[in-house]
Amino acid sequence: MIVRTARPDEYDLVGELTVEVYVRGGLVSPESSYVKKLRDAADRAAKAVLLVAEDAGEIAGAVAYCPPGSPYAELAGPGEAEIRMLAVLEKARGRGAGPAMVRACVGRARASGLSGLRLSTQPNMEPAQRMYEKMGFTRTPDHDWAPAPGMTLLTYALAF
Repeated sequence: MIVRTARPDEYDLVGELTVEVYVRGGLVSPESSYVKKLRDAADRAAKAVLLVAEDAGEIAGAVAYCPPGSPYAELAGPGEAEIRMLAVLEKARGRGAGPAMVRACVGRARASGLSGLRLSTQPNMEPAQRMYEKMGFTRTPDHDWAPAPGMTLLTYALAF
């Protein structure tokens, strides 16, 4: 599994992959206004760091690493980075793409001398929550938030 920065010619693919994972996984409705944001990988690449996990030459997943100052960082405090829109194709799950992308984000944050890394996840994303906890992230219920009525996001942090 190789994690690298997405290339411009991959932005459309990454956008569609992210939409597929979120819609098929029941995380967002196909009619949700959030689908447009998920599809716009070029905007994520311009305003954050868009990473992809490549497995045997195929893109298996993507994540946005949001350093301090990124408009995509909704949760991070001073000296923290944030992980957003982590998506792994169903056919690639269980092969290490998710942990590899999280490790890449952790490595970037540490290399930048940041104090930690934060993320939000939906309550029904139990496999992702288990992965984050196994990687040392802890729940931060005092930071849980609701981006839209009826949708509460759970938060996690990893301090360095």
